[in-house]
Amino acid sequence: MVRIAGFVAVSLLAASPASAQVNPGDLKWGPAPAIFPRGAAMVVLSGNPAGPGQFVIRLRLPAGYDIPAHNHPSDEYVTVISGDFSLGMGDRLDKAGGAHLGPGGFAEAPRHMNHFAWTDGGAVVQVWAEGPFSMTYVNPADTPK
Repeated sequence: MVRIAGFVAVSLLAASPASAQVNPGDLKWGPAPAIFPRGAAMVVLSGNPAGPGQFVIRLRLPAGYDIPAHNHPSDEYVTVISGDFSLGMGDRLDKAGGAHLGPGGFAEAPRHMNHFAWTDGGAVVQVWAEGPFSMTYVNPADTPK
């Protein structure tokens, strides 16, 4: 297990991402970094979100979890592993204006495009992006403290 930027990462002990293998029961979850609203857990599956290059993370989001409108410096690709997850594009969280995704659902948020997300019943989502990972909240007051 490796600590990167305040969250727990799984060391897959593999020579390359193509040979990395891990089962869900082997994941070592830790609190998501403070750039996320409180309550999420996170695990790194591949790469280093704090550095340059591709990375893959999973986020475990509790029921009733909201992520206010924000954007990233790179494209973000999200796959729903379990639960319900909703995502929409825009400058504020608008639960009437998002797409509701179930297990296996997929969404892309292009770089610098403002988007928001939420889950009613809780979800596990997998995110692939290019690092270093950052989030810029549209409304600075929404930035987690």
